[in-house]
Amino acid sequence: MKIAKILNNNVVVILDEHGREQVVMGRGLGFQKHIGDTLENDKIEKVFALKSDELVARLGELLSQIPLEVMTTCDRIIELSRQKLGKLQDSLYITLTDHCHFAIERQKKGVTIRNVLLWEIKRLYPKEFLLGQEAVELIGKRLNVQLAEDEAGFIALHLVTAQLNSEMPEVMHVTRVMQEILQIVKYQLRFEYDEDSLSYQRFVTHLKFFAQRMLSRNVVADDDLTLHAAVKDNYPHAWRCAEKISRHLVTEYQRELATEEIMFLAIHIERVRKESLKAS
Repeated sequence: MKIAKILNNNVVVILDEHGREQVVMGRGLGFQKHIGDTLENDKIEKVFALKSDELVARLGELLSQIPLEVMTTCDRIIELSRQKLGKLQDSLYITLTDHCHFAIERQKKGVTIRNVLLWEIKRLYPKEFLLGQEAVELIGKRLNVQLAEDEAGFIALHLVTAQLNSEMPEVMHVTRVMQEILQIVKYQLRFEYDEDSLSYQRFVTHLKFFAQRMLSRNVVADDDLTLHAAVKDNYPHAWRCAEKISRHLVTEYQRELATEEIMFLAIHIERVRKESLKAS
């Protein structure tokens, strides 16, 4: 590997066999080196082979400004997250690292930011929140900076964003919509959720992608009208609740649901309703 750019002593840019830039990280990797020099393989800690040239440029700029220890810690957090969540967008390397770097700097200055969605994040994204807690612990151990629980929530939102391929404001909006729908179902049908049940977890997963579709106006086509009628007849309570949700979304977000979306909502609502009846 030959050096194309030197960003600092620890980060350089190389050209791969296709002539595309890759960011390479390692302690002392760029020290006393020049463009065209060959990299020392034993010093390479990480090669970022990102798909987008824009992401490569943004990551290179970010890595040139932050300590190596912060980047290697964030890389470990992302690696753990990929093991447990599956595919995550490459942009997470930039968004999560940037967030953690500033969170660490704020904490050193005694400035903390309250996460107003912390309660919702814990309930709606339990896997991501646990990873956020692991990330906070890892930062404490590796960097000797103790971040608040609020930061575990912010990190969780970054992980959700990387799964949905969305921007952070959209994910926060999705989270609000999910919480509103859960409240409507709970009070309309008068039951308490069993948050450990499979039906509840499936419902929350459905709501995550449903809310994203609804806010981005990606409409699901009305395919099988006979199936709609069957669900409406067999699950009348759940169907009426789904219709109430539909009216709420029209009033609050000016989004009108297709009957297909109402049907899928009704099916999930019926599952959690039956689960709650068994538990009571």
